[in-house]
Amino acid sequence: MIQTKTARTAAPALPRELQSPRAKLVYLYLTTNGDATVSEMGESLGMKKISLYSILKTLKREGMVDCDGDTYALN
Repeated sequence: MIQTKTARTAAPALPRELQSPRAKLVYLYLTTNGDATVSEMGESLGMKKISLYSILKTLKREGMVDCDGDTYALN
């Protein structure tokens, strides 16, 4: 009989400041994928760029993300 172990990893903790479900989604995306461009996030998350720019602007203002050119990453 072959036994397999299922790896379980805890979900990353979300900052309490994040209220919007979409902001939480973007934050979790960057947590799991590292840095990404708005185009990459839009394709992966099925979100419009205009929405992502607004969310990322808020996350940047709160000091949660940083931008290097057109690439965003968590601080």
